[in-house]
Amino acid sequence: MRWIVTKVVKNLLWNMGYQVFILLLPIVTIPYVSRVLGPTGIGINAFTNSIVQYFVLFGTLGLTMYGNREVAYQQDNPKKLSNLFWELTLLRLVTTGLATLLYLGFILLSGQYQIFYLIQGLLLIATAIDVSWFFQGLEEFRITVLRNTLVKIISLILIFVLVRTKNDLWLYILILTGSQLLGNLTLVPYLRRYVAFPRWSDLKLINHLRPTIEMFVPQIATQVYLQVNKTMLGALVGVQASGFYDNSDKIVKILLAVVTATGTVLLPHTAHSFAQGKHNEVEDSLNKSMHFILALAFPMTAGLAGIAPIFTKIFFGEGFGQVSNLLVIESIVIVLIGISNATGVQYLLPINQLAPFTTSVVLGAVANMVLNVPFILLWNSDGAMIATVLSELLVTSYQLFKVKDQLHLNLIFREVWKYLLSAVIMGVSVRVFISVLSLSSITALLGATMYGALIYGIALSMLRPMFLLKMISSFRKHHQ
Repeated sequence: MRWIVTKVVKNLLWNMGYQVFILLLPIVTIPYVSRVLGPTGIGINAFTNSIVQYFVLFGTLGLTMYGNREVAYQQDNPKKLSNLFWELTLLRLVTTGLATLLYLGFILLSGQYQIFYLIQGLLLIATAIDVSWFFQGLEEFRITVLRNTLVKIISLILIFVLVRTKNDLWLYILILTGSQLLGNLTLVPYLRRYVAFPRWSDLKLINHLRPTIEMFVPQIATQVYLQVNKTMLGALVGVQASGFYDNSDKIVKILLAVVTATGTVLLPHTAHSFAQGKHNEVEDSLNKSMHFILALAFPMTAGLAGIAPIFTKIFFGEGFGQVSNLLVIESIVIVLIGISNATGVQYLLPINQLAPFTTSVVLGAVANMVLNVPFILLWNSDGAMIATVLSELLVTSYQLFKVKDQLHLNLIFREVWKYLLSAVIMGVSVRVFISVLSLSSITALLGATMYGALIYGIALSMLRPMFLLKMISSFRKHHQ
C-alpha cells in the first residue's frame, strides 16, 4: 500500500510539474512576443490555432482518454497491452489521416491566413505520432516529462533568438507546432520496452471504434470551451478580441494545470483499482483528491482576481488592458473545472460511467454556443468569458447531481467554507495591498503574490480544515 501511495504522489508531482512547465513556456514568452507581434499577431495565432484544433479533435477521436484507460486496465497483461497499443495506434493513424485531408481541403478554400493555417497543420502530424496516452496509462509519467521538457526548452530559446519583428509571426507558429511534433517523436524509442511487433491478423481495430466514438462526444463538447469562443470572437468582433481571450485563457490554464494534474494521474490509478474490484479505494482516492483540489483552486481564483490589473499591465504591456477584466471573470472556472475534473475524469470515466459525463459536457457546450452569440454582441470578449463561466457551472452542477447518490458528498464538501473564506480574505487583502500602495512593478507583483499566500496560509491554519490536516499527516507517515 505504501508503494502505491508513493507512486501516485510521484506521478502527481511529475505530471503537475510538467503541466505547469509546458504552460509556463508560452507564459514566459508572452511578455516578449506580445510586444513584438502586437495584439493583431497574437490574435491571428489564436484564431488560426482554434481552427486547426477542430481537425486535431477529429483526428484523435476519443482515443487519448480511451487509450489511457484501456492501457490501465491491461497493465498486468503484456501481450494484450502490446496488441492494444498497435490497434489504437493504427486506428489513430487512419483518423488523423482523414482529418489531414479535410484540413488541406479547408486551406485551399480559405481566402485568408493560408500560410499560417499550413504551419498550424503540423499539429495534425504531431497528433498522429503521439503515444503519451500509452505511458500515462502505464503510470510512467517520468518518461514523458523528461523527454518533452528538453524539447520545450529548445523552443523557448528559438523564440527569443529568431522572432524579432511582426513579420516573424509565421516563424513563431512554426516553432510552437514544430516543438510539439519533435516532443512526440522523442517518446517513440521508449516503446520497445513494452511493445512487440504483433501478428497483424490478431489485431481488431473495429472493436475500439464504438467506445472511442462514445468518448469522442464529450471531447467535442469540451473543445467548445477551448476553441469556439476564440473562433467566434475572431469572426464576430476581430482577431484582436480573439487574442485578448487567448491571453487570459493561457494564464488561467497555468493554474488549472496544477489543479487538474490530479485527474491525469489518478484516472489510470482509479481505473486499475476499479478493475480489481477495490471500490472503497476509488471513493477514498476521490475524497483526498477533491480536498487537495479545493485547497488550491479557491486561493488561485481569489489571488488571480486580486492581482489581475497590475499583472496585465506588467505582463502584456500596452494595448492589452482588456485582458484584466477577462482574468477576473475567468478565474472562477478554476474552482468549477477543478470540481468537475474530480467527479468526471477521476470518477465517472475510470468506473466506466460515460453517459452522465458525456451529458454534462454536451449540456455545457450547447449552453456555451447558445449564450455566446448574444453575449459577444453585447459585451465582446467579456461576454464570451461570461458564457464560458456559466457553461462550466452547468457542467459541474450536473455531474454533482449525478454522483450524489453514489458518493458521500457531505463529507467531501463539509469543509469547503473554510477554503472559500480563507481565499476571500486573501483576495480582498491583495487588492487592497495593491491599491493602497499604487504598485506597478514586477517586484511589487511578486510581493503581492507572496503576501496573498501568507494571508491564505494564516487564515487556513486558524480555521483548521481537519480532512486536509489528516491527509498531510498521513503523507508524512508514509515518507518517514
